[in-house]
Amino acid sequence: MTGTIQPHPFHPRDLVGGHPVIDLLNTVTARNAEPVDWLDAYPRLLEWAGLTGHFTPADLTALRQLAETEPARAERALTRVRELREALHDLITALAHGAPAPAEAVARVEDHWKHAAAHARLTAHGATPGLHVTVEASGLDLPRHALALQALDLLRTLPNDRTRVCPGHRCGWLFLDTSRAGRRRWCSMATCGNSAKGRTHYARKRAGEGQGEP
Repeated sequence: MTGTIQPHPFHPRDLVGGHPVIDLLNTVTARNAEPVDWLDAYPRLLEWAGLTGHFTPADLTALRQLAETEPARAERALTRVRELREALHDLITALAHGAPAPAEAVARVEDHWKHAAAHARLTAHGATPGLHVTVEASGLDLPRHALALQALDLLRTLPNDRTRVCPGHRCGWLFLDTSRAGRRRWCSMATCGNSAKGRTHYARKRAGEGQGEP
């Protein structure tokens, strides 16, 4: 990603993707204009992770403590999260547009998944076995490992015809369209949808004023 890095306090309204991996891609905004990366530091990543509901408070507390004692390693771990994010963005965006999966992106996602799997343990919660990561095994890479494992699960079942890219002004976020009719256009009506309506209304008003001039 070529763009700027800018601090952004995350809020629940920022999670509109329908899956934590999709929401990770949306930690960059304005991809269709001048991209801005909201993950300005490792603690910001943990702030975002806490909002997703897919990381335990105990793990996040342990990661914050690790990041405070090893800031250089935390920064490198964040860089690797960004690398995973961009590889997944290239791959999922291509699939959403009905294009072939980019070989380079596939290879990069595979590398991240293999690294995650090497640090994971197979456990069974109820009747469903799965790979799970721990702070003890993954350290500061736990968010990346967890997201890489979730990414493979998502890619196996990704509904390409329901994976959308928001056309909003300075947006480009991705989301899974789970609406009954499958006609959702905007990442959020409260932001991009209403903004587009406002611009359309203004353009029509201006056009009407122009036609009324002598």
